[in-house]
This record gives sequence, C-alpha cells and structure tokens, in this order.
Amino acid sequence: MADGLDRLWTPHRMTYISGEDRPEGGYEKPGGCPFCLAPGRPAEESLVVARGERVFVVLNLYPYNPGHLLVCPYRHVADYTDLDPAETVELGVLTQTAMRVVRRVSNAHGFNLGMNQGGVAGAGIAAHLHQHVVPRWGGDANFMPVIGRTKVLPQLLTDTRDLFARAWPG
Repeated sequence: MADGLDRLWTPHRMTYISGEDRPEGGYEKPGGCPFCLAPGRPAEESLVVARGERVFVVLNLYPYNPGHLLVCPYRHVADYTDLDPAETVELGVLTQTAMRVVRRVSNAHGFNLGMNQGGVAGAGIAAHLHQHVVPRWGGDANFMPVIGRTKVLPQLLTDTRDLFARAWPG
C-alpha cells in the first residue's frame, strides 16, 4: 500500500454495517428477528450457549470482545418495562451465570453489562430486548480498536460457544 501500513481486514463486519443480513421485513416482526429464530436452530448455527425457561444466552454474532454474550427473553418484546417479573428475574440470574462462566472459561477481569433501549440509544435490533455481557481484560482496548478501528478475535465463534456451553452449570 502507498502508506506502508499493514492492514487487518474484517469483511464479515460489512454485512452488519451495510444491513445486508437484515431480513426483508426488518427485525420488528418475530419471523424476521434473529433472536426469535435462534432458539429453534441447531446450536452450531444459532450460537445459543444456554437456555432457561423464559430467557436464553447466545453469543453475539458481531462481538465487541471475545466471549461477548447476549441474554434475551424468548418473547419478542422491545422494552425492559415489557418484561414480566419472572422474565426479569431469569434475565438477571442468567446474566450472573454468564459472568461466572466467562470468568471460569476465559479469566475475564471485568464486564460491561447493558441494554440499548431503542434505535436512538444504539440498539441494532431494537424490537427484541437483549442484554449485552461484554468481557473485559486489562489492556484490551489497545491500539487496534483505538487507532485501527478493528477488533481482533482469537477464536471462532463456534469454538467459543462450545467452551461456554460445556462450562454452563446444570
């Protein structure tokens, strides 16, 4: 290249950025929502790590960090206030379990937990509530994401899913 810089390419992210993988009718209806479809697909395809009665845990297809999990209700609801009390409790319990599993499997030093409520708040799929569980390590925000605007993930998502699923209690 003319500037002499090395480049690491992450072309899989363009599908997300461009919206190419967005279903024709959008995410608003359960038939096109990946969080509604995931529990019915095989684990290797869906990346579902664990299933509760009302809530499930899935790897983020476009992770911020290795082991980035999403905790989702099975019901297609958009807002945290739409959860019933049992869903709220199970979402919290599975979030705690997810943190324990990630610590055990990959020795995370900390976590970012959060929900983006609505498109204006940054939710990529605003129609189906999901809580992010993002593992963090000292020094993980190095020059790659800061300068290179690229995240390097050292493991295939299916391999990460298998590790977490095997470590999940019960």
